[in-house]
Amino acid sequence: MLAYFIQGVDEAAVEQVSEEKTLSVIDLILSGGAGGTIIIIILAVLLFVALYIYFERLFAIKAASKTDKDFMNQIKDNVSSGNIEGAKMRCAQENSPVARLTEKGISRIGTPLEDINTAIENAGRLEVYKLEKNVSVLATIAGAAPMIGFLGTVIGMVLAFYELATSSGQAEMGSLAEGIYTAMTTTVAGLIVGIIAYIAYNHIVVRTDKVVHQMEATAVDFLDLLNEPT
Repeated sequence: MLAYFIQGVDEAAVEQVSEEKTLSVIDLILSGGAGGTIIIIILAVLLFVALYIYFERLFAIKAASKTDKDFMNQIKDNVSSGNIEGAKMRCAQENSPVARLTEKGISRIGTPLEDINTAIENAGRLEVYKLEKNVSVLATIAGAAPMIGFLGTVIGMVLAFYELATSSGQAEMGSLAEGIYTAMTTTVAGLIVGIIAYIAYNHIVVRTDKVVHQMEATAVDFLDLLNEPT
């Protein structure tokens, strides 16, 4: 009977200790002081910006990569038959980077082939610039977020040791430990934001490269069409 009573007391004590050690994320953030809270808010804003740019670019690139499979065949038929205006109208209907490159080449038909190639290359640079809009911000966030997190940790450590120094070594270890692990939350938050932004950046770069490859293939097909003997 006494053993059961002791076991019950021990279990109650363990549950009480567990409850005392439970700390929500919000409490952990707010307990970091004004400096830690501000840095966490900055990282949250950076995370929101990174996610917004990622999804905005993802949908834009997805829309840019959609091209009718018969598009180039229709352009070849129109150009071969001399229906230049019909080819231009088909490009306007498609309204994609590939179509705009093709339309630029069609509008230069009659000029030297080198001029046509230069016009297509210039138009391609503009299209790539549009596809890569704000993507550099993702790279900046991926590099800056961990550094901001480390800054919060360093500030927290400085404040903790300052408290130890001003208390002539009599500071409570509990308060020091709380300040230190709270400061470490900024590092964790910074790394999380940095990792998400880094993955998002690389995914957007890969998707953009696929569209660029598609544009290059279309440009080659169009130039080959002009080089075909009549």
